[in-house]
Amino acid sequence: MTKLTTVQLNAPYLILIGDLGDATYAKTGLGIVQWRPDLVAGQLRFEGCEIDMGVPDMTVAEAAKAGVKSLLIGVAPIGGVVPDSWWASIEEAAGAGMDIICGLHFRLADFPKLVASAESSGARLIDVRRPPANLPVGTGIKRSGKRVLMVGTDCAIGKKYSALALDQAMREAGMNSTFRATGQTGIMLAGEGLPIDAVVADFISGAAELISPDNYEDHWDVIEGQGSLFHPGYAGVSLGLLHGSQPDAFVLCHDATRTVISGWEHFALPSIQDCIDQHVLMGSRTNPDIRCVGISVNTSALPADERLDYLANLSNETGLPCVDPLIDGCGAIVEHIKQLYSED
Repeated sequence: MTKLTTVQLNAPYLILIGDLGDATYAKTGLGIVQWRPDLVAGQLRFEGCEIDMGVPDMTVAEAAKAGVKSLLIGVAPIGGVVPDSWWASIEEAAGAGMDIICGLHFRLADFPKLVASAESSGARLIDVRRPPANLPVGTGIKRSGKRVLMVGTDCAIGKKYSALALDQAMREAGMNSTFRATGQTGIMLAGEGLPIDAVVADFISGAAELISPDNYEDHWDVIEGQGSLFHPGYAGVSLGLLHGSQPDAFVLCHDATRTVISGWEHFALPSIQDCIDQHVLMGSRTNPDIRCVGISVNTSALPADERLDYLANLSNETGLPCVDPLIDGCGAIVEHIKQLYSED
């Protein structure tokens, strides 16, 4: 039987964000700093970078001297490519003995100079975004246990953060839950998972079934979402994950100030209600009992005096608990889940 990919990484990390100007595409590095700051020694930035993750700036030489074990490529740009100007620093890190950790779509082994640098020092080249071979096609057969999937009105909108926060809140409430990673950053944090967006399309739903196998009836798999059903580029992976996850429940993730698809500005974001309705409609194909149990909102760009009113109004409109997981936690959503499923 195919097993989840287990990743063994050497910390501390130097996180490469280069000269990025948009934090949306530094979500890998930001996620590691947010959830596992104990693993991070510093950030590697180049001239023109407009992002600061709040950790020390280091050169490769400074990081090597400080005992850093790995250079982690902390970006996820459109198309998944690293600029040519970054490779000299990546090769320098490999030559200094640092493992190179990458979650993008290319393979590190395809870069001869990098391979030579790693071989000279004994450094490892670690591609996180490589799904296992022989994945099955989805069956649609109901599995034991319960599942809650994070979905979104757009990409890079908080699905990973929401899943991590919800899993934490569930465990703090005495519930039996497990965070299930489906993307490169989640896999780096959890140490296992499947990179769903690197799976051949026919096998996405089957891979999602593997991520959340049969379990105890009181166990919840908290599944990291990918893409958006409304995204013109990435809807396919979202639908496959939705069908294969067969979620009993889903949490809708949203950014309070975003009005268009990030990077595809000619597409407006769907309304909250449309997003809920479409996920219920499409998800009911493999779980007729699917329902939305809460809304997770990134309110960081809202004025402080508008945040609570925004969440309260959204809750009144939808009848669901609405929280910013990084400010409020997910306790309200957990209580709603407990109430709903204790009644079933």
